[in-house]
Amino acid sequence: MSRKPPAHDPSQDSPEVTEPHKAAAGLPAVGHSLRMAGQQMGVRRTARTLLRVNQKDGFDCPGCAWPDGEKRHTAEFCENGVKAVAEEATTRRVTADFFARHPVAELAERSGYWLGQQGRLTEPMYLPEGGSAYEPVSWQRAFDIIAEELTALDSPDEAVFYTSGRTSNEAAFLYQLFARELGTNNLPDCSNMCHESSGSALTETIGVGKGSVLLEDLPRADLIIVAGQNPGTNHPRMLTALEHAKAAGTRIITVNPLPEAGMTRFKNPQTPRGLVGGGTALTDLFLQLRIGGDQALFRALSRRVLEEGGTDEEFIREYTHGFEEYAATARSADWDETLRATGLTRAEIEEAAQLVLSSKRIVICWAMGLTQHKHSVPTIREVVSLLLLRGSVGRPGAGVCPVRGHSNVQGDRTMGIFERPDAGFLDALEREFGFAPPRAHGLDVVRAIRALRDGEAKVFFAMGGNFVSASPDTAATEDAMRRARLTVHVSTKLNRSHCVTGARALILPTLGRTERDVQATGEQFVTVEDSMGMVHASRGRLRPAGDQLLSEPAIVCRLARRVLGSRSATPWETFERDYATVRERIGRVVPGFEDFNERVGRPGGFALPHAPRDERRFPTDTGKANFTAAPLEYPRLPEGRLLLQTLRSHDQYNTTVYGLDDRYRGIRDGRRVVLVHPEDAAALGFGDGDYADLTSEWRDGAERTAPGFRVVHYPTARGCAAAYYPETNVLVPLDATADTSNTPASKSLVIRLTPSAPAAERPSEV
Repeated sequence: MSRKPPAHDPSQDSPEVTEPHKAAAGLPAVGHSLRMAGQQMGVRRTARTLLRVNQKDGFDCPGCAWPDGEKRHTAEFCENGVKAVAEEATTRRVTADFFARHPVAELAERSGYWLGQQGRLTEPMYLPEGGSAYEPVSWQRAFDIIAEELTALDSPDEAVFYTSGRTSNEAAFLYQLFARELGTNNLPDCSNMCHESSGSALTETIGVGKGSVLLEDLPRADLIIVAGQNPGTNHPRMLTALEHAKAAGTRIITVNPLPEAGMTRFKNPQTPRGLVGGGTALTDLFLQLRIGGDQALFRALSRRVLEEGGTDEEFIREYTHGFEEYAATARSADWDETLRATGLTRAEIEEAAQLVLSSKRIVICWAMGLTQHKHSVPTIREVVSLLLLRGSVGRPGAGVCPVRGHSNVQGDRTMGIFERPDAGFLDALEREFGFAPPRAHGLDVVRAIRALRDGEAKVFFAMGGNFVSASPDTAATEDAMRRARLTVHVSTKLNRSHCVTGARALILPTLGRTERDVQATGEQFVTVEDSMGMVHASRGRLRPAGDQLLSEPAIVCRLARRVLGSRSATPWETFERDYATVRERIGRVVPGFEDFNERVGRPGGFALPHAPRDERRFPTDTGKANFTAAPLEYPRLPEGRLLLQTLRSHDQYNTTVYGLDDRYRGIRDGRRVVLVHPEDAAALGFGDGDYADLTSEWRDGAERTAPGFRVVHYPTARGCAAAYYPETNVLVPLDATADTSNTPASKSLVIRLTPSAPAAERPSEV
């Protein structure tokens, strides 16, 4: 198997289309995983590396944040986890010679897939002002350049410090400490673009912006509702947990505009039945919801609970606030409007309501299908209200379960990566480190883009991620980045953000999760927090991809010493030498991390406290769990238009594209596709295989068009369509955001389709 990157950008515009699959995983998943791993790592390196993924003495998968069970399989990974590990542990390398051969203007014409396939970054690179190509730079000179630009700012608030979810707890804590000692709370992160709506809604309703269930709660549940989520592609190990729940008698409702193979049937590749048998049917009831109709659905279910006397009166009386107002609102829900908003029949909703009424312990899981709409926050409040009616918070086998994406995205927030920190956290920082942290709120992702666009921010520093490709309104984002004085990216691999630069630009290569981290006091480990609040260690074992790589903690510590100098009393050099000293300070600042070093040394780590789950205590403004009664919202669809949701393909994780196939949806060798119901396509004049330009319609009147998409007849909900990001991020207006959370509303775009030539006949689209 070849371990060389593709020499040329392969075609992404002439996909082959077959029928969607009816089941996920099984032998094809094993074969696909091993083939990709072999291409990147080779057979021996593949075996050595994969056997350490998600093991108690190994490293945390750099992919999703799904938790690990107490008992772990030897192969404790999924297909997408293998892809993530393979791309990090690849033997392909990007050296200074590569950049000398490929000017930035040329790289900017390449696809994200091609850029990522080139391999690991190996040395610091610098694009000088007026330069055409990156050139090698020493670490010291790189830190000098950053210091020059930061000290030239009129205010620290002219700098933006972005964080990806891959960053460890130790690095994230140091990073926010540096930014706040510098004098800014401009700490946007990838949560702003995904689960910010969950945190906003949960903080208001139950007092903690995190999920309230642990992994062992799923098989204890009578009913699990999976809404706006595709575990088969985005969190494949969740399917194993759902299979265990089904074996224990749990029933499952799936709510999604698209039928997804993983939630239909799961062939567990860790079991004989999954490899050669029929697998497990997971979904008991599939509700093919119209995009954005979730709030109406959950309110209708609450109405039926109230009408049937299915409330937990003792729980409501003792632990909740606002019941009467909410009950009056839910009882007045109009059936005609509910059916119009959801696209469901009354019989389907009644069937779901009977499952809710017959279940004492209910878990509701969700992901970006609920969080990325204008009305996402009231939708998630509605989810909570249904659970409160049934007393399904704070009891085993019940609760809220937002399923986070990137590994440690939740831990980064716990460590203080937040533009709106609470006073208690800042007070603790001040006591521990002896400086006065800034109190004014900083910039989130959308506001940071506006600030760069308007010249109010001049330095952009990214700890991981691919900000340009992940952000909305691609043209506006790229224009904003090019207005910066300096852009800096701490990265393991090449991506599009390295090609859209400020006047000056730096690429700082860093260690990956798979790699050994040795500092002055010896080998180090880092820690992460999973989607359910479990904290555990991660230890890489591979030799670093290059001799010039620095760990993320080392990069932050050296940068802080260079920029802050003698004005900082923080022992940055000590922190770089020994990460245990960082954890000591975390334990004194962040609640729940007391005796951090001792507790994380236990196999499997430890659970962070969660007052609603552990004590049925709700640290809200009222001291109780809050019912909330909000006006019903859902997207209205003009005649001749479709509602578009952006999503991932199966060969993709966030903005990282591993391959050009979406096996479960029947798409091969292409990404520029739009999935449309056959009747909707026919009504709009498009046959299967025709090509269309997608244009989003927004109140600013601006035309945002993504050209050259193959129309694929697909069993979506009527009036709805779907297409992959980042190709469709261009359609998401910068100002189209969720109320309260300011998360981009990428899941409910009003679009029109106009005929176009096949994409292969059009100018190249990156």
